[in-house]
Amino acid sequence: MIVTGASAGIGRTICERLARRPVRLVLAVRAADRLDELQTRLERSGTSCLSVTTDVCDPNDLDRLVRATVAHFGRIDVLINNAGIDCFAEFEKLTTEQILQTIETNLTGSILLTRLVVPVMRAQGQGTIINMASTAGKHGPAYGAVYGATKAGLIGFTQGLRGELLEQGIRATVICPGFTTNGGIYDRIVAATGKRISPLVGGTTADAVASAVERAIRDGMPELIVNWPAMRPIFLLRDLFPRLGEMLIVKMTKKFLRRAATMNSAP
Repeated sequence: MIVTGASAGIGRTICERLARRPVRLVLAVRAADRLDELQTRLERSGTSCLSVTTDVCDPNDLDRLVRATVAHFGRIDVLINNAGIDCFAEFEKLTTEQILQTIETNLTGSILLTRLVVPVMRAQGQGTIINMASTAGKHGPAYGAVYGATKAGLIGFTQGLRGELLEQGIRATVICPGFTTNGGIYDRIVAATGKRISPLVGGTTADAVASAVERAIRDGMPELIVNWPAMRPIFLLRDLFPRLGEMLIVKMTKKFLRRAATMNSAP
């Protein structure tokens, strides 16, 4: 199993959760110094690990990751495209570099890595691809237009993969967490602002997201939204009554996300 963004937040929790059973993990992360402690702890629990320093924005790194995995383990059964960064700010204040980095990290890297992995899975006759999107991909958030666009892109990408590859034994699932405690982005916003999202919007935990990953590996469903309270009724309302649904979502989230944008634009 390849896990990108493995060293912290949701990625780290996924690795720790998967290590509860016999698995072989490939830990891919940009900062090599973050991998040593995690790999050591996982190996002590009996998990076979390979660490590969990987910048998902670099196609050469992605190629090296796949080659190293096949050379070490001989196959790739699961790819978890988890690496991602946030991008909450007033849209016109974003730099070109910030926009491109967000797209390359959250979307392009996952697409390019998947393209390298699919031939391996096709030769095996089976495989599972899990893309970590967000509820932000179900309805683009205020002050997070670029971030939401990348997550919506992952949802569409996953749907296309399933249509093309499912009959070949390759399953693709997209996971859409809400605001996630112990997941990195949400915790930083809360720490900086002292405010939490409305209870009506709710959220989830990194452990619940990791549990959803296990379910996706086991059952291979198209999509999992991980949030409490459930968000599907809100999205259904939005689809049936677009203006009303938009008004409710914006009312419940905009104030919190404005604080996040202010936090990110502070000197």
